[in-house]
Amino acid sequence: MPPIASFDRGKLEDLLKQKFFYDQAFSIYGGVQGLYDYGPMGCAMKANLLAAWRQHFVLEDQLLEVDCSMLTPAPVLQASGHVERFTDFMVKDVETGECFRADHLVKANLEAKLKHKKTSEQEKEELQRLLLQLDNFGGDELNSLIRKYGMRSPATNNELSEPQQFNLMFATMIGPTGQCQGYLRPETAQGIFVNFQRLLQFNQGRIPFGAAQIGSAFRNEISPRSGLIRVREFAMAEIEYFVDPTDKQHPKFDRVKDVEMTIYSACSQMDGLPAKRMTIGEAVAQGIVANQTLGYFMARIHMFLVLIGVDPNRLRFRQHLSNEMAHYACDCWDAECQTSYGWIECVGCADRSCYDLTQHAKATGTRLVAEKRLPEPRLTKVCECIPNKQAIGKAFRADAKSITNRLAALTLTDAISVKEDLTTKGSTQLVIGDKEYKIDPCMVHIKEYETNVQVEEIVPNVIEPSFGIGRLLYTVFEHSFRVREGDEQRT
Repeated sequence: MPPIASFDRGKLEDLLKQKFFYDQAFSIYGGVQGLYDYGPMGCAMKANLLAAWRQHFVLEDQLLEVDCSMLTPAPVLQASGHVERFTDFMVKDVETGECFRADHLVKANLEAKLKHKKTSEQEKEELQRLLLQLDNFGGDELNSLIRKYGMRSPATNNELSEPQQFNLMFATMIGPTGQCQGYLRPETAQGIFVNFQRLLQFNQGRIPFGAAQIGSAFRNEISPRSGLIRVREFAMAEIEYFVDPTDKQHPKFDRVKDVEMTIYSACSQMDGLPAKRMTIGEAVAQGIVANQTLGYFMARIHMFLVLIGVDPNRLRFRQHLSNEMAHYACDCWDAECQTSYGWIECVGCADRSCYDLTQHAKATGTRLVAEKRLPEPRLTKVCECIPNKQAIGKAFRADAKSITNRLAALTLTDAISVKEDLTTKGSTQLVIGDKEYKIDPCMVHIKEYETNVQVEEIVPNVIEPSFGIGRLLYTVFEHSFRVREGDEQRT
């Protein structure tokens, strides 16, 4: 469905500012793009929304709520992949220096050309193909399209620079020395992942379980616009639900299996087919939604959005295409709401597999695993690396503790690899973060044996519903806004 042409967005925005639901931050100083302050009415609505969220999710599913630091040391986000991959391509107006997000600019130009009356059917087919592939394009492809179609700055009509990558995180220094680099968190999720051991212990070692967090996140958007839709500081509410990777059934799925929703699968998008109405039970049974746990949270998200005032006729769940999947996800569905800006993503529901726990375990040498009881004891080969703390301390001093912890936490495969290196090469290389250490035979003793085990270690998979609070508030504002016919001066 196209954006709603008859909706008067200007009247809504005037009302929201007049009644101080929200307004641009620091406005008496000219304001800053992408920063907003909530007034008394906006704060009340936001508080009500978050109270409903806690009731609907945290209490219903007995989630463990945490409140983690917004300042995040650089190694955490290096391990999670955000330092390397949390980027967008940016182009600049060569005269004024004004910046634009390259893929958004290209998309707007291609869509405008697609709608133009003089565009031939053959050209339309090519434009539609490009739009479908746009999320998979790198800098060179985007630059080629900008030059091919003569795209210019939308503000001044000046020429544009070549696209360059721009990291969206706000960098900062922690402490007065400037030696501890950090970032304002781009998502709340990492605070939950690094506390996984404590949360598992709190839950008495049992999975599945979920953790929840409400808090602010920060993204240094290249060209924030559309009010609360694309901002640089925003409230999030996230759930990380840890499950056995071999068993993603959900005990309460039967309660939601008959919830009907609009499903827009990746296959339908690629084939040019419209979204379909179906129950979540049908979607899981047909393999459109991968598993019951993912389906359970999609249904609960749908129920919550309708509860807070989102129009169910303007709500759909769209599956990410493979070329737009986040670096940490193996499947992802967005709850999208139709507004005057078009379809906007308000909630993401991703299967992050075991990506984050695996990455943090590699970076720190910490065993981020859960134990699963076996139906009967199993004879298992064990290979342990027992550190010689004295030799390691003498050789590496300040780094000795992290080295001994890493050696003690090696998996069976890694421990065997260390043994082979020590036997054939006389030493092995141990990588921790961005440092590499040479380990000699005198620093570690390899112990191999077989034992009967009654539990096995697993790295849990994670299902993550992630809510953008500002986008939900704006959607509720727009879906609830009415103008009395014949009395347009009142709302």
